[in-house]
Amino acid sequence: MSALITIKTTSISSLLRYWISQVVDNKTIIWLDEKKEQIKNSVTGREFFTAFSMVSRYVTKDQLQLTLEDLKAASALHTGWFPGHWSLEQAARTILVLALPQDDTEKYLHTLEQVFTSADVSELVALYQALPLLAYPERWQKRAAEGVRSNMTAVFNAVALRNPYPAQYFDTLAWNQMVLKALFVGSPLHLIQGLDVRANGELARMLVDYAQERQSANRPVSSELWQLVECVKPIRNSQFAVRSSQSVGS
Repeated sequence: MSALITIKTTSISSLLRYWISQVVDNKTIIWLDEKKEQIKNSVTGREFFTAFSMVSRYVTKDQLQLTLEDLKAASALHTGWFPGHWSLEQAARTILVLALPQDDTEKYLHTLEQVFTSADVSELVALYQALPLLAYPERWQKRAAEGVRSNMTAVFNAVALRNPYPAQYFDTLAWNQMVLKALFVGSPLHLIQGLDVRANGELARMLVDYAQERQSANRPVSSELWQLVECVKPIRNSQFAVRSSQSVGS
């Protein structure tokens, strides 16, 4: 479903709408368009909460089937945005989030914080995936860190994987903790955006300590860990001697 061939998109919302429209019936698109306009013109914000919770009644969790051109269109609208793994439901929820009025900063932040607080797992995944697309992105650092601390792997992955937000806005401590947790929960490091750019000596030391603990317990160490450690030249020293034949991909 190539948006580049058929239409010229001027916004993230219109691109998402186009992708959805290629799969769902016209009734669903009419509903989505109506809710989007109601949210834009809402005074109380009630329309947003109602529509956000009703999305699953109209749109399935089937994955978007995006082409390379679709992904290029996404990246052109927002650097690093990669919705290749998004579902129709997640795309529809994002359209509603992007429809929220942004002129009143505190009201906007409060409204989204409310939905973050009350959301179920699938709703949280959609919200965290959309972090880089939200207005006032620097104000979402604590919320993003909360997602990283989640004991729900799906929520953690929504923040950590294929998401440009952490690399752009996390401080070094939060970044290092996220990468280390990715290893703990078995999430693939290569899906973390900005991994090479944000590599640092403290993270390398943390990863070596983690590897030593696993090897002491005769447990495998992911080869991705060593690839990341070796990106940090200042820490190339005798600590690397811990790498052994036990260091196999987990």
